[in-house]
Amino acid sequence: MSLHIRPATVEDAAQIHQFIVELARYEKAEHEVKASIEDIANSIFTNESATEALICEYEGEAVGFAVYFFNYSTWLGKHGLFLEDLYVTPEKRGIGAGKAILKHLAQIAVAKGCGRFEWNVLDWNTPAIEFYQSLGAKPQDEWIGYRLTGEALENLAKS
Repeated sequence: MSLHIRPATVEDAAQIHQFIVELARYEKAEHEVKASIEDIANSIFTNESATEALICEYEGEAVGFAVYFFNYSTWLGKHGLFLEDLYVTPEKRGIGAGKAILKHLAQIAVAKGCGRFEWNVLDWNTPAIEFYQSLGAKPQDEWIGYRLTGEALENLAKS
């Protein structure tokens, strides 16, 4: 078995987009994907971007990806690593790709002095929840996520 994790490049934008669509399909939200390949290229792979991406390859074939960025904890006085998306193709699940990606990200977080490594998971995604808990991750049940998008975001910005 030959797993390799590497930083994504702009040449990976189409592959990342494909993985995003596959992930959205799995999450029953394919219709919510608005990003194009060009959007991915222009939002992740610019000097101004705060976002980074990884590609996981198995025997030279891309089988998964992760997109992440650094946030900040005022309580810890340290940065944290936030995993926005993690995806491994269904036919390659079980070969250790997901764990390898998370381990790689944990190594980045530790090397950068981060106090936290966080992500979200849908409450119905039992396989992912069980996998994350097997690694020692703990759910943060006391927090409720909020989001402003579209017209609500525009209205607040204009108010």
